Amino acid sequence: MDIIFTRHAEYRLKKRGLLKHEIIDAIKYPNKIIKKRGKYLFRKRLEKGTIEVCCEKTERNIKIITVYWI
Repeated sequence: MDIIFTRHAEYRLKKRGLLKHEIIDAIKYPNKIIKKRGKYLFRKRLEKGTIEVCCEKTERNIKIITVYWI
């Protein structure tokens, strides 16, 4: 399954001081998954706090819409 970063998600990564490998790790090994309004929210605790990755899933890929600290 491919993981696709939207331009918005890449912008938010830079703005929030996150790295792509941290986001991919959150999707592959989340602490919690929430399905809300057709979107998947992957939560992951990092050393510097907890992030949530908002995604759309299809059969072939995961499209990352945005990333934020919670």
